[in-house]
Amino acid sequence: MFDHHCTACERRQLIFPSQVTALANTDHGIVVSFTCWCGADQTLVTGRGATTTSKVTLAA
Repeated sequence: MFDHHCTACERRQLIFPSQVTALANTDHGIVVSFTCWCGADQTLVTGRGATTTSKVTLAA
């Protein structure tokens, strides 16, 4: 569980493991993709390589 400020609903929400949709290890850090309580898809960069907790887009 972690807290996140949603860019769609502008609320600080607790995010539970059941809301996580993907994890990706990148050169910039661990990208956590999840769905906010409002239904918006969100991302969070965390881990050692993370310099900020900004939204990123992953290439498919």
